[in-house]
Amino acid sequence: MSNMQKEYTGDASSSAPTPRVRHHRKRNTDVVAGAGKPNGSHLLVNDSSKYKSFLVRAYSTVWMIGGFALIVYLGHLYITAMVVVIQIFMARELFNLLRKTHEDKQLPGFRLLNWHFFFTAMLFVYGRILSQRLVNTVTPDKVLYRLVTSLIKYHMAICYSLYISGFVWFILTLKKKMYKYQFSQYAWTHMISIVVFTQSSFTVANIFEGIFWFLLPASLIVINDIFAYICGFFFGRTPLIKLSPKKTWEGFIGASITTMISAFLLANIMGRFLWLTCPREDLSTGWLQCDPGPLFKQETHALPVWISNLLPWKEISVLPVQWHALCLGLFASIIAPFGGFFASGFKRAFKVKDFGDSIPGHGGITDRMDCQMVMAVFAYIYHQSFVVPQSLSVDKLLDQIITNLTLEEQQALFMKLGQMLQEKVTGS
Repeated sequence: MSNMQKEYTGDASSSAPTPRVRHHRKRNTDVVAGAGKPNGSHLLVNDSSKYKSFLVRAYSTVWMIGGFALIVYLGHLYITAMVVVIQIFMARELFNLLRKTHEDKQLPGFRLLNWHFFFTAMLFVYGRILSQRLVNTVTPDKVLYRLVTSLIKYHMAICYSLYISGFVWFILTLKKKMYKYQFSQYAWTHMISIVVFTQSSFTVANIFEGIFWFLLPASLIVINDIFAYICGFFFGRTPLIKLSPKKTWEGFIGASITTMISAFLLANIMGRFLWLTCPREDLSTGWLQCDPGPLFKQETHALPVWISNLLPWKEISVLPVQWHALCLGLFASIIAPFGGFFASGFKRAFKVKDFGDSIPGHGGITDRMDCQMVMAVFAYIYHQSFVVPQSLSVDKLLDQIITNLTLEEQQALFMKLGQMLQEKVTGS
């Protein structure tokens, strides 16, 4: 009986289903680490390693500011080249964000398609921005002038042909069981081109309107970022937004005040240098001389009596552009940081801490450019809407004539205009 029981229980135990072990995929918890901690436990003031990270971040910042100052000193073309390099590095970081090694191995050459669309967008945007300046550069050479004007005339057709060739290339590379990945990469590439590249390209437009309109907005973002970090580092106690756990109200307010003051003072300093305020009408690298215009000429204003009684001076000299700088400073303080919040939410969605690791203590290039892109678009729109005169000037009309008319058409226009002016003079 006991043997029978043993055999029965043995069979039962051997035939019983073994519990299924589930192997969970390890997830990246860099971003969400500490989510269960009390609110404020991951602020900088409570970070035990904050001084080490502060030194690393400060060291990188000094190198970046030094290199940036050197490039600005070299002039418009070098700054433009810097922006193009930054855009390429940003595109690489963002392309890699959704890259899957296994799928890419089954799609040889698919990465080249992403870069094909990216450089096509670059050719289109920069062709529109720099076409007139390129014409002004090659005007003395008749052969180059005709070649460049022809390329500009068919610029849109060339870019469209490149885009359509990429579109056909994409369709021909579609592979069974890979459709979802390929279409997600196609959409991702277009998103990068539209949202990231197009926004940052406004920076180049600002550069050629005068380095001032590039340097001041970019400097305000840097100042805001630095003082938000410093004020949060020493005084931060109140969390600002859940998307960025280390951002605090103390850092936000301290940075806003510092940025507004810096905007007013920096505009006065930068506005005194012609090589910063003069627009560049061609693609040469020489020093510029121009009439700075009323925005960059000092005006004297009498101080109110109650203020002059407290201060040793009765009047103050300012540049009119300083009032515009306050608007830029206000935007850099209040709105531009939301570009950083957007990037923080984006990284959380993809469960990554940073877009890259090319800058020690800062992350990737994209991590440093999120607010700059928002600021560049605003600076361009503000400049075109509230600073540039809305009426057509003689120079603008001549630029359009040179760009859009052939030499024979220009001669015909000259003769016709001469006849009209002569008839007007004799008629009066």
